[in-house]
Amino acid sequence: MNEFYNVKLTINKQLSSQRLDKVLVSKLEGYSRTQIKTLILNGNVSLDKKEIKDPSYITKENENYSINIILKQEIKHSAENIELNIIFEDEDLIVINKPPNLVMHPAPGNESGTLVNALMHYTNNQLSNLDDSARPGIVHRLDKDTSGILVIAKNNQAHINLAKQFKEHTISRRYKAIVWGSPDSQSIEGYIERNRKNRKKMSLNNKGFGKYSKTDVKIEKTFGIASIVDCHLHTGRTHQIRVHLTSKNSPIIGDKIYGKSKINKFGKDKNTFNKFMILKNFNRQALHAYHLGFDHPISKKRMDFDIEIPEDFKNLIELLLKY
Repeated sequence: MNEFYNVKLTINKQLSSQRLDKVLVSKLEGYSRTQIKTLILNGNVSLDKKEIKDPSYITKENENYSINIILKQEIKHSAENIELNIIFEDEDLIVINKPPNLVMHPAPGNESGTLVNALMHYTNNQLSNLDDSARPGIVHRLDKDTSGILVIAKNNQAHINLAKQFKEHTISRRYKAIVWGSPDSQSIEGYIERNRKNRKKMSLNNKGFGKYSKTDVKIEKTFGIASIVDCHLHTGRTHQIRVHLTSKNSPIIGDKIYGKSKINKFGKDKNTFNKFMILKNFNRQALHAYHLGFDHPISKKRMDFDIEIPEDFKNLIELLLKY
């Protein structure tokens, strides 16, 4: 059975004349607008002791709301003894180095062998449970084929504070990528939204559709046909680096979704054909989260973590240098 905790909210002048769901998103850190709408529609929000189920209700000054938040849901997924590469751990959080080909959390058709299954075993289910039962401890994500640093919340207070830092973009994140071609060092900006034709993809536009995004890209070394780049995220949108680099005709090596139509031109030069085949056969997207910095959610001490690029990156670079 679900457990709840209750939050009281009085609408002041600043919060009045706004949609109820938007007000609650601004006051309840760590919750998406979709999650807030679900709370309202399920009758978990009361206005002066009467349930209100309209997310678009316009708030009024001095209204008193009571919000029942699901504290714990039944965990349906099993703990599994999967090895974790732990960089740091204390009573509030875990920082791990996620390998490639590891899915973040269970989902239909992929119920086991995920990071969450591994974390449930390692912590004996001592993880934050603010999110739904499939994602205990998960504050942010890396794509299945992306390797690198992740922070995991072991309790709800840590989860809420870390989620706030991600929302306010005060977390420092840097990635290494190996990309096709030789892009200029630059800042890439635009709005990212779900692709309207292919729901597995995201699209970049400058018309204000979706969420604003910005990545600073710095070229570190070029092999002509490919380059190593450093990516500094100012925002953290779904597929952000992959979409941004593809927009500059330099998709990430091994990306199976973005940039497929852009890579064949690199195989036309006989002098670099060996490099082209090496790159084309790389079996995952060459993207690695090597740096993560944040304020500890309880002590407030600044914490910065850096890790080396993984072995498959190193091997790919050695092959590019050789050929």
